[in-house]
Amino acid sequence: MQLQGANKDSAVALATGDLGSPAITDKERKLLAFAKIVTEGAYRTTKGDVQKLRDAGWGEEQIAEAVYVVAMFAFFNRVADAFGLQDPDYGDDGPPREEPE
Repeated sequence: MQLQGANKDSAVALATGDLGSPAITDKERKLLAFAKIVTEGAYRTTKGDVQKLRDAGWGEEQIAEAVYVVAMFAFFNRVADAFGLQDPDYGDDGPPREEPE
């Protein structure tokens, strides 16, 4: 597993969706919660959401980078979905695709 700066425990926690793990800091949890909001409906982000990140110790450049990363993944996922691409590492377990009639 290539960690690129993360420790193994936090990588495992993220990979398994265990955000309550002690390996994930409160600061990181706040950033992940913000990333979820951006992912599910970026239009719902508020100044208060961003202020929570500042209060947790995230800087303006880090917050902006988080938004850029989430947006880039959303873009790539939509392109891949539109072309019906599958990730060979995950097999063919994606959602069923209905062909138009």
